[in-house]
Amino acid sequence: QVQLEESGGGLVQAGGSLRLSCAASGRTFSSYSMGWFRQAPGKEREFVVAISWSGGNAWYADSVKGRFTISRDNAKNTVYLQMNSLKPEDTAVYYCAADYKDGSIWYLEDSVYSMDYWGKGTLVTVSS
Repeated sequence: QVQLEESGGGLVQAGGSLRLSCAASGRTFSSYSMGWFRQAPGKEREFVVAISWSGGNAWYADSVKGRFTISRDNAKNTVYLQMNSLKPEDTAVYYCAADYKDGSIWYLEDSVYSMDYWGKGTLVTVSS
């Protein structure tokens, strides 16, 4: 079992920045690809970004590429999401996820239904 807990959400103006954290406990943290999904009000949960177990590769949704950066610190059992140049369209609950599937396929729309582990989410609100 793996337990995930997100933190760092809040209210920010458009153009601002936030950094989200996801702390993991339980099974060997480095055995999993990790990443983030988000769900805006009235919409389906969507893929944001994934990172390989080693941290050497990352894959981003086109909507956040160039603005968001994912990283992981296996010594601290933590994954981070640095979000810059935030837009109102980024407003959503952000969920940390972990899975044995390679992060390169997380963009597939069915991936949201097959993640091994989920955090409870943290709310990000971007005002215009």
